[in-house]
Amino acid sequence: MAFAGVLSDADVKAALGGCAAADSFDYKKFFKACGLAAKSSDEVKKAFAIIDQDNSGFIEEEELKLFLQNFSAGARALTDKETKTFLAAGDSDGDGKIGVDEFAALVKA
Repeated sequence: MAFAGVLSDADVKAALGGCAAADSFDYKKFFKACGLAAKSSDEVKKAFAIIDQDNSGFIEEEELKLFLQNFSAGARALTDKETKTFLAAGDSDGDGKIGVDEFAALVKA
């Protein structure tokens, strides 16, 4: 698991179970359930680096669509509606992507 040593397998499994159905993803509930909301800013930055698959320094819409698969390879992709809602919540500067500081604010929201 990409988050080994940062998040517990049981917490991640519970968080993924809570959003298994299409259009059920809620980032606030997910970050609390998986334990990321309680982590230090350095650990949140490490999580950002994992999710930023292309190492661009930003999480773009396509990376958000596959967000849950960073936590478990068998997890579903987010729906277009979930992806756009997630992006809108995190993109505070309106550039169409989520930077590390925006991600940290989203996790702690």
